[in-house]
Amino acid sequence: MKVGMIGCGNISAQYLATFPSLPDVELVAVADIDLERARTVAAAHEGVRALSVDELLADAEVETVLNLTIPAAHAEIDRRAIAAGKNVYSEKPFAVATADGAAVLEAAAAAGVLTGSAPDTVLGTGTQTARAAIDEGLIGIPIAATATMLTPGHERWHPAPDFYYAPGGGPLLDMGPYYIHALVTLLGPVASVIGASSRTRSERTIGSGPRAGESVPVTTDTHVTGVLVHESGALSTLVMSFDAVATTIHPIEVHGSEGTLAVPDPNRFDGDVELRRLGGEGWETLPVSAGYPEASRGIGLQDMAERGEGLRASGALGQHVLEVMNGVLEAAASGSRVEITSTVERPAAVPLATRGTPAPASS
Repeated sequence: MKVGMIGCGNISAQYLATFPSLPDVELVAVADIDLERARTVAAAHEGVRALSVDELLADAEVETVLNLTIPAAHAEIDRRAIAAGKNVYSEKPFAVATADGAAVLEAAAAAGVLTGSAPDTVLGTGTQTARAAIDEGLIGIPIAATATMLTPGHERWHPAPDFYYAPGGGPLLDMGPYYIHALVTLLGPVASVIGASSRTRSERTIGSGPRAGESVPVTTDTHVTGVLVHESGALSTLVMSFDAVATTIHPIEVHGSEGTLAVPDPNRFDGDVELRRLGGEGWETLPVSAGYPEASRGIGLQDMAERGEGLRASGALGQHVLEVMNGVLEAAASGSRVEITSTVERPAAVPLATRGTPAPASS
């Protein structure tokens, strides 16, 4: 699968490092709103051409567009790529507005092309080993989960954090995809949500880079709490914050009738999965039993190339998660429960695979 990458910003370096290990994926072109930045990337990677965005979308060699633009541009770039007959794989979130994400899926279905959506961290050994434990019945019947991400804010390290604090940003749309993709992978789709949110400051101060000391206005809520009611009946409590300092809580915990799982950071591909059994003595670390070992961002493209319409990090999953996140924000604003209109199949499990080797298909 020949890929053209649009967006050569911070996250692109992680994808560029992954491409050489993907047996069925080849990067052939890059583009950026800053053409010089695209040329710099292309010069460092043999066989990769630097193009304008328009040129890349029209290029006959490019089969799939990897969309690494800012979130506000995701839907527009995806629709343009689909109109050109290309598959799309977008960084998270799938779009900003739920209706825009739905329009992307509708256009892709009409054009007969594939849609994929980050994060593909759920394909790594951390989340997949936890899923295998649930599927094996190690915690009994899943009852509830908690998902917690607390940080004092990205302005402390990001040189241009403006979009994190504008509508379409905030902790939920920025970091929520990692946690909710994982929760859907572990517990299945979400039927309804409730939520509450707040913000503590009207501006943030950039802490690094050429704009250090500059103030950024905050126009979106920066602490969000939600309860996700899964179709299975399980309840997930979500806490996403750019206002808090730290926490000792596991990033994700899944509670069942026979035990509790501690799931590692879903922003990573690996990490220990720990189990506390009912009647047991202390936590035990489970052996790695599923997922891609040593995976990194971009493994979802290999999954797309290998599985086609059965890809795990799908646009349909990204859209469902987007609707869940926007539903939580809507519930926070209205004070009422919000029904989720979309649903999605729980993505297929990833059997344990070796680095650089496609995982066998599984249902």
